[in-house]
Amino acid sequence: MIHLLKTKIGRLRILAILEGISLLTLVFIAVPLKYWIGNPALVRMMGPIHGTLFLLFLFNTLSVGVEQHWKFKETTWKIILACFLPFGTFYIDKKILSRL
Repeated sequence: MIHLLKTKIGRLRILAILEGISLLTLVFIAVPLKYWIGNPALVRMMGPIHGTLFLLFLFNTLSVGVEQHWKFKETTWKIILACFLPFGTFYIDKKILSRL
């Protein structure tokens, strides 16, 4: 995992995994706890964390896309779309980012 920190694509892969975990935690654990049990504490904690990771992921995707000369219609939009879908960033990491 340490070797991923040395490149921008490696850091993007780490952000993808963290963003995916935060989205899954928010959607499948925190929100059900809020509405089924009436305990919004985890949503209050995970909301800002997920929002920060989401923005970092978007900015880093665009930065790496410009640096690597990705065509927006071929690669960049797929990676950006992935962060809106549960499990999407894991799929993109496996299918696109791990090959770069």
